[in-house]
Amino acid sequence: MKETMLMTQALDERDLLVKKINDKLERLEAADVKKRNESKGMNYIHTPEEFKKDTTSAYQQIMDLIRRYQRLDAAIISSNAATTVETSYGTLSVASAIALRNRLNKKGIYGEQGYFEERLINQLENSYEYALTQAKAMNQRLESQAESMRLSILGKDARGKEDKPLEVVEAYVKENTAEVMDPLDVNAKTKELQEMIDRVRSELDTRIKVANATTVIEF
Repeated sequence: MKETMLMTQALDERDLLVKKINDKLERLEAADVKKRNESKGMNYIHTPEEFKKDTTSAYQQIMDLIRRYQRLDAAIISSNAATTVETSYGTLSVASAIALRNRLNKKGIYGEQGYFEERLINQLENSYEYALTQAKAMNQRLESQAESMRLSILGKDARGKEDKPLEVVEAYVKENTAEVMDPLDVNAKTKELQEMIDRVRSELDTRIKVANATTVIEF
C-alpha cells in the first residue's frame, strides 16, 4: 500500500532511517563461536536456534529499513526533479535549485572549483589590483625621471637662477603617465556580482523551504 507525506516529513524520515540503519548495522552480529560440548555460544550465550532466530530477525529488519529508505529516497529525488521554483537564475527544478545552492556553498561535486562566481570576483579584483600596482610603480619611475630632467634643466642648485622653460618635462610626464584600463568597471562589477550571489542564496533557501513544506510525495 502506498504512503503519502509532505516533503519535509519525508526528509526527516530519510535522515532518521540513515541513523536507524547504521545503529542496527553496528549491533548486528552474524556469527559466534560454540564448543561442541556446550549448548550455547561463547559471546552471546544463545543456543544455535535462538542465535539463528535473533540474527535472522536483525538481518531482516535492516533489509526492510534499507528498502524503505530506497523507496523514500527515490520518491524524494523524483519529486525534486518534477517540482519547480522561481529564482533569479530563472525557473529551476528543486533538484537544480538544491544543486545550485550546494555549488554556491562550495559543497557541489567540484567544491571550490565549482564556485565560479566567487572565483570570477577574485580574478577581477586581482587583475585590477595588479594593474593598479603596475601603474603606480611606472608613475613613480616616471616622476623620478622627470625630477632628473628638471634638475638637468635648472641645474642642481636652482637658487638665484631664473626659471627655464619646463614645458618639455611636463609634456613628457603627461604623455608617459600610466593609467589603469578598466573597461568593466571592476569595483561596480564585483559589487553587482556579490549582491546577485547573496540574493540568489536567500531566494534558494526560501524557495526550497516553501517547496518542501507544500509538496506531497507518494511512495
